[in-house]
Amino acid sequence: MVTLAPARLRPRDVLRVGGAGLRTRPLRVFLSALGIAIGIAAMIAVVGISASSREDLNRQLAALGTNLLTVGPGQSLFGDDSHLPAEAEDMIGQIAAVTDVSATGKVPNTHVYRNDKIPSGQSGGIAVLAGRTDLPTAVGATISAGVFLNDATATYPAVVLGAKSAERLGVTAPGEQVWLGGQWFTVVGLLTPVALAPELDTAAVVGWPVATTRLHFDGYATTVYTRSDERAVNDVQAVLAATANPAAPNEVKVSRPSDALAAKQATDATLNGLLLGLGAVALLVGGVGVANTMVISVLERRAEIGLRRSLGATRGQIRLQFLAESLLLSLLGGAGGVALGILVTGAYAAYQGWPTVVPAWVSLGGAGATLVIGGLAGLYPAVRAARLSPTAALASP
Repeated sequence: MVTLAPARLRPRDVLRVGGAGLRTRPLRVFLSALGIAIGIAAMIAVVGISASSREDLNRQLAALGTNLLTVGPGQSLFGDDSHLPAEAEDMIGQIAAVTDVSATGKVPNTHVYRNDKIPSGQSGGIAVLAGRTDLPTAVGATISAGVFLNDATATYPAVVLGAKSAERLGVTAPGEQVWLGGQWFTVVGLLTPVALAPELDTAAVVGWPVATTRLHFDGYATTVYTRSDERAVNDVQAVLAATANPAAPNEVKVSRPSDALAAKQATDATLNGLLLGLGAVALLVGGVGVANTMVISVLERRAEIGLRRSLGATRGQIRLQFLAESLLLSLLGGAGGVALGILVTGAYAAYQGWPTVVPAWVSLGGAGATLVIGGLAGLYPAVRAARLSPTAALASP
């Protein structure tokens, strides 16, 4: 008696029979693959946009420098507001590793308006600051129009407006006048946005001497900006409080603005986690769609399954056929999702002016996720198809 062994399916044959089932139902395949694609695209776009934003931040910090430290007054042990000594800037400048020192001082009870007809309550949230003439060098600020204060203009009613201040006041060019502290000041310059000192964006900066003589400024700095050698930033940060106010170092606040920017970036992780969760839900829904498509395909193709079994196909080959079909369907959606996710990331990064960064691991992870989803979604339909007896399958309508 001769026993015939069933023919073995080669990998090429598995792909051919798996692809044949997809080609016969293109609309259903498209809709099922779309669910997978949306989930993968959402996850890749979230990670890619976050990585692009982080890369843009790193480039900004590299350009601006992470060696800017700020010193400001804190509170006394009794909770009262304190102030820095008048000699704080000079003492900080004596630190060997410090390269630049400048300061601003808040001018209290002073507001700026577009003209003298504006009600006093409509100040627009613009702070009036007395500033040293070397302030742009210390904070990395640039002038978009006009010039910054110098030794001459600092003694006259001249003012430099931050980017948002100029926008709120409707000032577009130097030479215009604004009503500041009950008198007219001439705008001599407009600042571009200052990344490491955003408080200057909503400020009107006047000279230290004119603030003292005309605006009743007390002469105490409220923020001292220091630049130091990159290798000694931590050492300088450790001694700044005691240097600025040796009598009461506990009443001094020291911070690094670049840390604030990094912390802001870190807060986006919560939103990213939420979006990744939504992407995972979309991916799960896509997997359910694939499973549903495969179950319906088994029900519709029982006659085909019975015919193949009658011609000698084994249960394992039937399982392999439908499992391959499910994997191909998921890979189709996964490839579309990876392409769509990269496209969305690139478009959004280009709109924001960021470099486009899509980590390789997220693309590979997306492809791996589709394989897992395809395998899980197609496992039950494949097993169900393999369990159909040839006679029952052929007898089905």
